[in-house]
Amino acid sequence: QVQLVESGGGLVQPGGSLRLSCAASESFFSMKSMGWYRQAPGKEREFVAAVTRGGSGKYAESVKGRFTISTDIATRTVNLQMNSLKPEDTAVYFCYGEKNGFPVKTYWGQGTQVTVSS
Repeated sequence: QVQLVESGGGLVQPGGSLRLSCAASESFFSMKSMGWYRQAPGKEREFVAAVTRGGSGKYAESVKGRFTISTDIATRTVNLQMNSLKPEDTAVYFCYGEKNGFPVKTYWGQGTQVTVSS
């Protein structure tokens, strides 16, 4: 069982920045990928960003150029730096991790609220 704990959400004005962090209970070397999804009220959960074990980052088109995903191997943390935030970025952000194995298992954090409003 992989435990994922998010932090860093909050209220920010449009154009502002926030940094989300996700601390994992296991090493990245046991994970296939880790990243973030988000879910706005009344909408389905959608992909935001991910980083694979090889280190490459992937982003949703809606956040490219504004969000940056990074990892800290020593602290087993995945970070999401969010800049130039827009009201449409308002959502609960969920960290996820895919653990290597057969089958691959996906684990989720509890979610952290991000609200972009003036």
